[in-house]
Amino acid sequence: MLGKLARQHDPNVLVGFDHADDAGVYQIAPDQALVQTVDFFTPVVDDPYTFGQIAATNALSDVYAMGGKPLTSLALVCFPEKADLGILERILAGGLSKMIEAGCTVIGGHSIRDDETKFGYAVTGLVHPKKVLANGGAKPGDALILTKALGTGVISTAIKNGKAEQGWIDAAVQSMTTLNKQAADVIREKEYRVHAMTDITGFGLIGHAREMALASDVALRLFSNSVPVLPGALECIRAGHIPGGLKANREFAECVVSYDDGIPEDLKALLFDPQTAGGLLIATPEGLALTKAMNACGIPALHIGETLPSAKPCIQVRH
Repeated sequence: MLGKLARQHDPNVLVGFDHADDAGVYQIAPDQALVQTVDFFTPVVDDPYTFGQIAATNALSDVYAMGGKPLTSLALVCFPEKADLGILERILAGGLSKMIEAGCTVIGGHSIRDDETKFGYAVTGLVHPKKVLANGGAKPGDALILTKALGTGVISTAIKNGKAEQGWIDAAVQSMTTLNKQAADVIREKEYRVHAMTDITGFGLIGHAREMALASDVALRLFSNSVPVLPGALECIRAGHIPGGLKANREFAECVVSYDDGIPEDLKALLFDPQTAGGLLIATPEGLALTKAMNACGIPALHIGETLPSAKPCIQVRH
């Protein structure tokens, strides 16, 4: 819909919505730019405190994906008029815990009455204008690194259906409440060369990989056997716990994907699973060194593919 609106022209906009990037970047000084993003959604788990943590982790992720450092945030709340305010207090407390962990100050927010609970944040961060990590810029020969396993969408659907095993829930919650801060810090502090970066959220691995490929004018090859999978995710797919977002992602983006013969159908589906607070997808010429550095810090980063010269289809899934 944004494409149908009048285009604003501002030389200080370093990253707008042209390439479906994770956040907007606006230069305010020769050595400073604002990173701005917003995200909110309905509960994906039953526990209010945990839901707040997940919502905050998810909102913060876009700032890390741009190479930025979160600075301030505003809470966005939709809550039923007659519901227990104690639940809302727990949601806000969970979100605050993650904002404190990120060093991001909550300075206000806005709430409305709504029949369905929704929660999230608008987050503002800072980044050096010359160190912005957009989803465009990947080069042929880059390694593709993914820092979290896939499957939060299908497991959340199984939770809503009352069919998720506790071990699956625990693993998914652990993933969704882990900030991408540490992964971003490894890149920034050790100054690894990163040509492009994005986080894997609602459009799934294929959807966000497609955005990277198109913005960078390259093709991507994914190694199916290397893609990390959360415990229970494939079982959820085989049991039919398929979120509507997965179906929509597949209908939209599968046209740019080719598969080797024999790629399992459940794994194909998982590549389109909409993630909540997913990991970072990184295109870097220093794949081995960066993966080892992240693994040494406890980040389960894996080398899942490589960048190729532009070709059609732009995403290849291989064994």
